[in-house]
Amino acid sequence: MKAIVIKQYGGPEVLTVEERPIPEAKMGQILIEVKAFGVNHAEIYFRQGAWGDVAEISGIECVGVVKADPSGQFQVEQKVIAIVGGMGRSINGSYSEYTVVPASNVATVSTDLSWEELAAIPESYATAWSCLHGNLALKPDQTVLIRGATSALGQAAVNIAAHLGARVIATTRNAERAAGLEAIGAKEVLIEAPDLQDRVRERHPGGIDAVLDLIGNSTILDSLAMVCRDGRVCLAGFLGGGGPIANLEPVFQIPSGRHFSVFASALVIGSAEFPIMEIPFQDIVDRVAQGVYRAAPAHVFAFSEIREAHRLVESGQANGKIVIRV
Repeated sequence: MKAIVIKQYGGPEVLTVEERPIPEAKMGQILIEVKAFGVNHAEIYFRQGAWGDVAEISGIECVGVVKADPSGQFQVEQKVIAIVGGMGRSINGSYSEYTVVPASNVATVSTDLSWEELAAIPESYATAWSCLHGNLALKPDQTVLIRGATSALGQAAVNIAAHLGARVIATTRNAERAAGLEAIGAKEVLIEAPDLQDRVRERHPGGIDAVLDLIGNSTILDSLAMVCRDGRVCLAGFLGGGGPIANLEPVFQIPSGRHFSVFASALVIGSAEFPIMEIPFQDIVDRVAQGVYRAAPAHVFAFSEIREAHRLVESGQANGKIVIRV
């Protein structure tokens, strides 16, 4: 089979297409013929070596068909979504024509969406759903601010929160993208800037109910200052880069009575604490097919164009999900 391998840690040029044996599924694993996969920021970190030693074949998600299941749980040729469970990190991932994934991280779907359309869904929508419905416990009529809303994850979160009936405030660094965010359900669009907290408080003096922060450690204290007492903030991305918060003094820098949590999708989805069955993939896929969620991929690349796809992710100009057609 053809596989995209990391020859050494570095820039996009280290990604090389090579031949590898088709892997064999053992008990508790599913062999999937990969039809398409999304490209994620996590895979940029894998490629750079920023998260330590990783598998030579990257990729934390894919869509395809079952080719073998020793347990008999899944039927051969059944259409499935596979997501994380060590993919691309501790085990070879989806950047290949075939991949073996823990059965705990595979979900069946029935849909007429194209493979490219389907591949834009798994990681972004699973994470957004878990953050909004789980960590933030968002309810209809509440107000949620989504920081980094033009990212694939951000757009998924806007779609889900708006359909739930929440009032969505979306942020972006580019004013030209405001109309696109309004089209998928944002009621307000604010430009990211150091005074964002002040502008939110001017519009909502009592604070808002929730913030989904996809920018990261550089903005999380600012996000906590936006929510009301008993408000919730969830950190689920690092669009602004990683690194610790210098000189953090929680008692003095975090307002009292606020709830802060993290959702690290690549580490927990499919685990005993966060089983994949909690994510209603079939409902999500159906809503995409019906146009309720607007989740079309922003860019589709060929398998051989993986370097170009990675460069686009790193540029910050993707404006949505990047998908690779296998």
